[in-house]
Amino acid sequence: MTFTWQRGAAYLLIRYERTVREALRNPIQVLSSLTEKSKNESYRFQRLYRNLYNPEFYWLAYKNIYANTGSMTAGADGTTIDGMSNERIQRIIESMRDKSYLPKPARREYIAKKNSNKKRPLGIQSGNDKLVQEVVKMILESIYEPVFKKTSHGFRPNKSCQTALYQIQKTFTGTNWFVEGDIHACFDSFNHHTIIRLLRKRIDDEMFLQLIWKFLKAGYMEQWTYNRTYSGVPQGSGVSPVLANVYLHELDKFMEEYAQKYNRGKKKQMNSDYNKVVKKASYYRCMGKKKWTDLSPEERQERNKHLKMLEKQARQLTPTKPLDETYKRIQYTRYADDFIIGVIGSKADAEQMKADVGRFLREELDLEMSETKTKVTHTGDRARFLGYDITVSRSQDLKKSAGGYKIRSNAGVVKLLVPREKWVGKLLEYHAIKIKINENGKERFVALHRGKLVNQSDIEILARYNAEVRGLYNYYAIANDSFKIGRFANLMKYSMYKTFACKYKTNVHEIKRRYCVGGLFTIAYDTRAGRKTTTFYRDGFKRKESATKFDNVSELPQFSKYAKTNTLKQRVERHTCELCGKDCRNLEIHQVKKLKDLKGNAEWVLLMRKRRRKTLVVCPECHKLIHS
Repeated sequence: MTFTWQRGAAYLLIRYERTVREALRNPIQVLSSLTEKSKNESYRFQRLYRNLYNPEFYWLAYKNIYANTGSMTAGADGTTIDGMSNERIQRIIESMRDKSYLPKPARREYIAKKNSNKKRPLGIQSGNDKLVQEVVKMILESIYEPVFKKTSHGFRPNKSCQTALYQIQKTFTGTNWFVEGDIHACFDSFNHHTIIRLLRKRIDDEMFLQLIWKFLKAGYMEQWTYNRTYSGVPQGSGVSPVLANVYLHELDKFMEEYAQKYNRGKKKQMNSDYNKVVKKASYYRCMGKKKWTDLSPEERQERNKHLKMLEKQARQLTPTKPLDETYKRIQYTRYADDFIIGVIGSKADAEQMKADVGRFLREELDLEMSETKTKVTHTGDRARFLGYDITVSRSQDLKKSAGGYKIRSNAGVVKLLVPREKWVGKLLEYHAIKIKINENGKERFVALHRGKLVNQSDIEILARYNAEVRGLYNYYAIANDSFKIGRFANLMKYSMYKTFACKYKTNVHEIKRRYCVGGLFTIAYDTRAGRKTTTFYRDGFKRKESATKFDNVSELPQFSKYAKTNTLKQRVERHTCELCGKDCRNLEIHQVKKLKDLKGNAEWVLLMRKRRRKTLVVCPECHKLIHS
């Protein structure tokens, strides 16, 4: 009996020691291991919850989020990630061990939607919840990123609106119809039981799933009133983007299977009428070359005229059958809850596809497609996706190929265009123009000064205008008509002139005389390295031919970011207060939202300005003094 008890105690001790060792493993090694195992889609992950006992994970999470502006926005309990310390992490870990950890309700705020009077709810988490959710997010990303489809681009490492649009530009060539998809109140409609059911397919760890359930059911505070959450994931929380992608990954898989069933034929059938005309023109051209020297000038002219007529007939036809029932294709791209389907087929096929996708979302995912925003559009018209107008060119213009042959290089090519209301809307949003209607009913843009910028320094005003111009151009740089942003920039430039004229109580002509050097608006400013100058944006608006591609998802791109030295943790482990210099074993990190907002001449303020850091590692006494 004693022998059995001793064996049991030894086994428990060995197991405990192994758990401690595993809990202290390098987070990057843990995440890499999860990613490697994730490639086997039948593998189910166990013992994920134990990673929440690892202090290194919380320091990595802090390094990931501390630079975000939102990290210093207080939750419902008034806490932020200011005051990060080993002691704080140990308190979180102990609450994880004894299962007493309970997420705080999110603080509900509303932000205005673009080009709409509606507002979007945003959930702001407490400081500790932000850290825990970042750890959970890293674990979930490592498990699911390798299996997510290439057609998904929202909220993913090294994916963006540009990669989604680039995919459309390259894969939607020759499509006949667009199905523009939009899910009604998507993030607010996710079924909590469905989320857990989907996670359970890959995760066999009830404690970890229970933690996610707590996040989903945490509720929110609005006007000091607690509200329970029965569905949806809170927008603004760290874990909601990856949960949304896990949920909508089912749609991606459905579309992949749907395409395999729908796709038909290897290539389109050739158009016999087109072949006849081309062969006739080729024969006529060949025979003409043989007897060209024997022809009179009038006969040559008549022969050229007839050849051009044959070539024109060929250009009016397509090499393949326009409506070929033996060849059908589907292309699909999704960004968050917006998706677009390109159909090579009939309108009836596109309508049926729209109905089938709506039925799948309703029956399998408890989601409803927006009837007003989900529509079938002919590719000769324009579909709106991610702020771009998308169309498929029918241009028959000829262009010489590399081999010297004339080809219709633009036929069937996807065109990405800048919608006029987008850049005009930005000008109105910035209050940089007003629109006047002439007697003829035509619009005329009049540049305005921006009163809110008048009290800022010259370099701050110029930097603001440059950032706004550069930001819009960077977003629309892959558009075929990106040059249209040049008109936006020109109006912004005159608005800037008027802002400076208002500031110095003069006119635009005087501002140009005072600031323009060689035709460029130039401002000088002082730095530590000496006096420097900068000008109004002048890098042009040339179209960028491609977006950056990230095809290799077997190695998560964030690992390179994670692998960088965690200097914040190193500063804490020096055990020296950076303000008073005394030795301390429980240092805390004081953090501010923006350095430029620091006022006064307190010692800690001067030190942070000197170091140009938003963080300062201090002892608890100094931290209390700072907040006092």
